[in-house]
Amino acid sequence: MAKTKTLLIITQKVDINDDVLGFFHRWLEKFSEKLEKLYVICLSEGEHHLPKNVVVYSLGKEKGFSKIRKFFRLQKFLLRYIREVDGVFIHMGTIYAIASFPLAKIFKKRLILWYVHRSLNLGLKIAEKCVDKILTASKEGCRLKNRKKIDILRHGIDTEFFKPDYNKNDTNKKFKILSVGRIAPIKDQATLIEAIDLLINQKNIIDFEVKFIGSSLEDYEKKYLEQVKNLVEEKKLADFVEFLGGMPQQEIAGFYQESDVFVNLCPTGGLDKAVLEAMACGIPVLVCNEAFRKDLGSYADELIFQEKNPDDLARKILNLRNLNITEMARYLRNQVVQNHNLDNLIDKIINVFK
Repeated sequence: MAKTKTLLIITQKVDINDDVLGFFHRWLEKFSEKLEKLYVICLSEGEHHLPKNVVVYSLGKEKGFSKIRKFFRLQKFLLRYIREVDGVFIHMGTIYAIASFPLAKIFKKRLILWYVHRSLNLGLKIAEKCVDKILTASKEGCRLKNRKKIDILRHGIDTEFFKPDYNKNDTNKKFKILSVGRIAPIKDQATLIEAIDLLINQKNIIDFEVKFIGSSLEDYEKKYLEQVKNLVEEKKLADFVEFLGGMPQQEIAGFYQESDVFVNLCPTGGLDKAVLEAMACGIPVLVCNEAFRKDLGSYADELIFQEKNPDDLARKILNLRNLNITEMARYLRNQVVQNHNLDNLIDKIINVFK
């Protein structure tokens, strides 16, 4: 694709080390390869290593600026560059779509919102009136009833980074289970603990180890983390379960690669990109989210368990433990490469501005 576009992107954070939003650094790198110039406005700025054709401007959250000051900084930066860009792309922040609308309208620039969340709130409903398009990863990723402005583009996984380690030499005989994501009630890590309790304490199968990667941000999430840790102690599973906290994306690929199965316990909704990252690394995934059925293809019945059902999850884990999953792993990675490739997604986003 020829470099013919200049875009302005608004996002929450530019920080390669952030355990939640660090992935967007790679998005910006990919955008920069396909654009002549890229301007980025972020709420908060951390460490980044971006090409020379990328300009990053922070609204100052990391400096403690007030909401009013951040609003006027947004307007100042928009006014400075909106004349020369081909459009404005907003990543997730509905409030930024609303705040950018007046100047985008005045200067007749396309305003595009990327939104992937099960929440249907007032901010999204207002933003829908302001933007030209809403891009999302799946039908469940944007629950607006009016679908006229919504384009489904699938996810963007960096399959050059998230890939199998074909040279790994695993001398650890334990069956390694990994779960990545916020420790929060919606993520339902407790059901996995209950399933492991069934396998270890009731079936006496002790060759398991479970690692949770993810932080708890809100107070209710931190309370849930303590509840899950207490459950581990109560079930006497401390020797089998480890909480590693949040970590930058570039450190997580190795954990995917060395695992035997990835477990995601979110209910049916949008496609959780952590599941796709695991698939790209060539490991089986167990999910209760029916939205993944198409991507799992003929393996769906083996890889989808009943939500909040530790018995069914334990059965599915035990089944995978006894399978040769080489062909399954190859199929799952190929699904991500074909349907959720980051390079393809960036091309699709840029094409929306034509």
